[in-house]
Amino acid sequence: MNSRLKSFPLGYTLLLLGLALFSVSSYAKEWAFDVYLDKSKIGQHVFTLNDNMLTSKAKFNVKVLFLNAYQYDHQAIEHWQKDCLVNLQSYTVENKVISNVEGKLTETNFVVDDGKRIQNLPACTMTFAYWNPRILSQSRLLNPQNAEWLDTKISKVGKDTIEVRGKKTEATHYRIEGTLDGNPKEAKPKLKIELWYSAENEWLALRSTTPDGYIIIYKLR
Repeated sequence: MNSRLKSFPLGYTLLLLGLALFSVSSYAKEWAFDVYLDKSKIGQHVFTLNDNMLTSKAKFNVKVLFLNAYQYDHQAIEHWQKDCLVNLQSYTVENKVISNVEGKLTETNFVVDDGKRIQNLPACTMTFAYWNPRILSQSRLLNPQNAEWLDTKISKVGKDTIEVRGKKTEATHYRIEGTLDGNPKEAKPKLKIELWYSAENEWLALRSTTPDGYIIIYKLR
């Protein structure tokens, strides 16, 4: 078995594929993605938005020589008020390692508990809400899988043409770089993610490069 895959931080990066939402009128909407590791399909990630509640379900299986080298199963529920997180519950199994994160808005803070420590974050906290362009102006975002409160540097790359559901589509390309604590110039990068939005600011695609150099791609189906 490929030794790199034993420590492959896929779940960490994948989870940063987004678990949040923005305030909308009462309706249901779904973003269903096929997920690829380099060129191989490894699973799917489906986000369902109903009023102000988002349900996220992801399941991945990486095989090497017909053996299960990496498995990831994640579920999360988030409640939002406008652009601020009100409640969070996430459950993840990554290669048999279980993680639970809970978060709740109080009168003064958004309190996050991962079973190891409790953090008091700003009252208006956002996770990686890729479908809400407001995240592009945030300097810090919450990873709901492991409760890391990440410093983020977000830049606009420019106009691009990508394939969405088999059609060439004009899009605006952005890049997010995340670090954990300290000077961003000195801190070890935790994530590198690229996003594409339509002219109507609809989230279309995502590509991420893991610390080990793997390429993860989300394609709308």
